[in-house]
Amino acid sequence: MASNVSGRGHHGTSWEARSPWAASWTVAAAFLMVFGGIMAIFEGIAAIARDDVFVATPNFTYAFSLTGWGWVHLILGVLVAAAGMALFRGAAWARAVGVVLAGLSMIAHFVWLPYQPVWSIVLIVIDGFVIWALCAPRRESPA
Repeated sequence: MASNVSGRGHHGTSWEARSPWAASWTVAAAFLMVFGGIMAIFEGIAAIARDDVFVATPNFTYAFSLTGWGWVHLILGVLVAAAGMALFRGAAWARAVGVVLAGLSMIAHFVWLPYQPVWSIVLIVIDGFVIWALCAPRRESPA
C-alpha cells in the first residue's frame, strides 16, 4: 500500500489524520462525565434529603449548609452529565463546556472533602482525567 507522504489529500488539499487515541480519550471523558455527574446528583440528593448522613467538621473554612452543598452538587451533576451526553453526540461546544464544568466539579469536591473525603478524592481524580482527556490534541500534525 502506497503512503501519501506529501501531506496532500486526493484532491490536492492538505489533510490531518484523525488520532484514534484522541477519539478514544474523548469517549472515555464523556463516559466519566456522565458517571461523575450521576454520582454528584446522588450526593446532592443525599445532602438535600438527609443532612444527618454526613459528618460536619467543626471550624471548617468553607462552612456552608449541607442542604446548600446538596443543591450545588445536584445542579453541577446535572450539567456535567448533560455535557457528557453531548460529548457522546459529538457536539463541538461540549468539549469546552466539559473542561469548565469538570474544573468547577473539581473545586466543589475539594471543598466537599471534610464531608466525604474518599469519594471527593475519587471524583477530583476523575475530573482531572476528564480535563486532561478533553484538552488532549485531537489531530496529529501533518506529515
